[in-house]
Amino acid sequence: MNNDFSGNIERFTGFADQYDKYRPSPPSALADLLMRLTGTSRPALVVDLGSGTGLSSRYWADKAEQVIGVEPTLDMRRQAEAQTDAKNVIYQEGFSHQTGLPSHCAQIVTCSQSLHWMEPQSTFEEAARILIPGGVFAAYDYDWPPTTGSWEADAAYEEYMTKIREVANGYTDPNPIRMWEKPQHLSRMHSSGCFRYTRETVIHHIEPGNAERLIGLILSQGSVMTLLKGGLNESQIGIDIFRQKVLEALGMEHKPWYWSSRVRIGIA
Repeated sequence: MNNDFSGNIERFTGFADQYDKYRPSPPSALADLLMRLTGTSRPALVVDLGSGTGLSSRYWADKAEQVIGVEPTLDMRRQAEAQTDAKNVIYQEGFSHQTGLPSHCAQIVTCSQSLHWMEPQSTFEEAARILIPGGVFAAYDYDWPPTTGSWEADAAYEEYMTKIREVANGYTDPNPIRMWEKPQHLSRMHSSGCFRYTRETVIHHIEPGNAERLIGLILSQGSVMTLLKGGLNESQIGIDIFRQKVLEALGMEHKPWYWSSRVRIGIA
């Protein structure tokens, strides 16, 4: 296996504060579902792979005895530690395929918006190794953009990200990334031989949002930040135009946004 993930680490370096401020928290129903599947009302240990700025780890602070976030990017770990007050949540350097944790230590292992940055088979094998028999692996991703209640804003987001992909195709990244497509997550889990049962479900939740947050979500995207870090300015990649469209469509008043989380579940 190619163990060089330096490009992925660089991609998520330099904007941890933006990421933590604007990205969504996990849906409240997720913990209820995963705990029911494990048959426990309070897991002894939840391991969060690719824990980033800790949004998906802090979520478990009042639901589990202990939470360990595993994250290879120093910038993200520092932000996570600065934002986490709970004493039962800790972060450690590591990869999804090499956590350094003991076998059969966790009831739940999660990947929040991160599995597509991980080598699949070795990640599944590591998750199965650290899970107790009957434990649950859950990889969940949000549909982008959230439904903001303004079709003009949603359309502007989709149009802008299409533009970014076109610009990125003509940009030579000095730190090439490794990525696996999200739609194949479940089939890869099913064929991995690591889980007794796999399935996908969708969970919805609501968070407030406005124009500032949608612009912030754009600036929390690795593809956008890679271009900015590479020397292009906001005007060159169209953020100024996007900002104006979104301000007109959404304004600064907070209104409910509807997020959909696609959860891929594997039973060890």
